[in-house]
Amino acid sequence: MERKASLTRNTKETQIFAEWNLDGRGIYSHKTGVPFLNHMLDLFAKHGYFDLTIEATGDIEVDHHHLVEDLGIVMGQIFKTALGDKKGIKRYGFFSLPMDEALSLVSIDISNRPFLNLEVEYGEQLQAFDHSLIKEFFSAFVLNAGITLHINVISGDNTHHIVESIFKGFAKALDMAIQKEERESDVPSTKGII
Repeated sequence: MERKASLTRNTKETQIFAEWNLDGRGIYSHKTGVPFLNHMLDLFAKHGYFDLTIEATGDIEVDHHHLVEDLGIVMGQIFKTALGDKKGIKRYGFFSLPMDEALSLVSIDISNRPFLNLEVEYGEQLQAFDHSLIKEFFSAFVLNAGITLHINVISGDNTHHIVESIFKGFAKALDMAIQKEERESDVPSTKGII
């Protein structure tokens, strides 16, 4: 059975529809009005083997903050819904992702304990995207998905490469954490609940 969910969220600032199949093949369509964000979402879907459709509009003439943060909220919520009861998942995922001179280590625990640790030093400011919004996206995702996420950028001086290594590493680690563990039929916790 495919694990998938969709959600429409409309506010006075943003209008977002997203559909996510966790057990996909990396098929994606992203329309946010923010080309750099579309690019990162494309990479995330492709490298995580997620089928992901996003249609989002908002007050990007002000700046990209509301759209990026609200998209993190929506994606976190549909991830949690699509994952279901968490029975039989591996729970933990980690990946070390090189992107030219940039190297990111991403570690995930699907724990129902939202926490984000983001350690990164960016290079130059991106021309078309405020890289400080990366933290806003992941903060919103983590809070709504109920996961612990550590992102440590080990090296890098090109901001585009750094952000790309983060999104690809996040995709690979998340894909690992949601995979089925054949030896586990319950939730992977001694508490009996996640």
